Amino acid sequence: MIKKIFMTVVLVLGFYGLGSAETIRLSYANFPPANTFPSVQMERWKQEVEARTGGKVKIDTYPGGSLLGARNMFRGVIQGQADIGNLSMSYQPGVFPMTSVLELPVGFTSARVASIVLWELYEKYQPKEFEQVKVLTMFANAPSNLMTRRPVKSLDDLKGLEIRASGTASRILEVLGATPVSMPMPETPEALQRGMVSGLLSSLEVLLDFNFAAYTPYQTRLDLQIYPFAVVMNKNKWNSLPEDVRQVMEDLGREQAIWTGKYMDGHVQNALEYAQDNYDSQLFELTPAEYAKISSKLEVLIDEWKVEATRKGLDADAIFADMIRIKEYYESQAQE
Repeated sequence: MIKKIFMTVVLVLGFYGLGSAETIRLSYANFPPANTFPSVQMERWKQEVEARTGGKVKIDTYPGGSLLGARNMFRGVIQGQADIGNLSMSYQPGVFPMTSVLELPVGFTSARVASIVLWELYEKYQPKEFEQVKVLTMFANAPSNLMTRRPVKSLDDLKGLEIRASGTASRILEVLGATPVSMPMPETPEALQRGMVSGLLSSLEVLLDFNFAAYTPYQTRLDLQIYPFAVVMNKNKWNSLPEDVRQVMEDLGREQAIWTGKYMDGHVQNALEYAQDNYDSQLFELTPAEYAKISSKLEVLIDEWKVEATRKGLDADAIFADMIRIKEYYESQAQE
């Protein structure tokens, strides 16, 4: 009799969910295709959260703009169309003035260092533009470099060339004497084949991810701008999560930034090897004198950013100085 009563109590408790926690399901929207690095990092973060919460959290991922597109990602997460979203701040010029400092051409040589710098700047300045969401992590892509149909070994070679670019990259090309051409990335291969453009300015993983190695056998290392990304969560959803789940995600913030940067750097190296092995591509380095010319010409972009950031109420000199200081610290560590 006592045994029957005990079993009945266990069954009732289990039925009402008092004996086991209910699974928490979260949706995670991303805009690039599944094989690109923002979506690769999304899948890694999903796996880590699910594992570290012991299956308490399950995350449904939506790459390729299947839930939210790039330009409505931030608003969509705020409105609850997705619980989590991966945001490229450069798609909304002027909305994220603090993090846009990372887009300045200051010579980042790795996505890992750029991602750490971005995360530390965010943690220090806590920009108000992110107040409506919970920031889970931030990361950067690899530095932008030149991929062309013909060799570019100097600024003179670049002059007048029509190069596919967007955002900050377009302004950089203008200052350096090239002719920027704005077009969607998927249209660029045909434009290259038809001679409408002579190359593109982007991070080098596209040699593999979009097979640009087939159309641009020459690469020139310039290490120009990078683009910052943020993974954000709906604020109400964040507040509804149990404390132990929130702690798991907090602990992943910096770790995920570093992991993504390291992954990106390795992926770029794989892309260069792919281009060399399959298309006999060539990677050019400029002379120190040429790099000095580029740096001198691009100082105007730094001045322009400081004016605009100050107009928006930021301490532009302090933010820029912090970026350079943190960048130099981690780059020096990487060389040891």
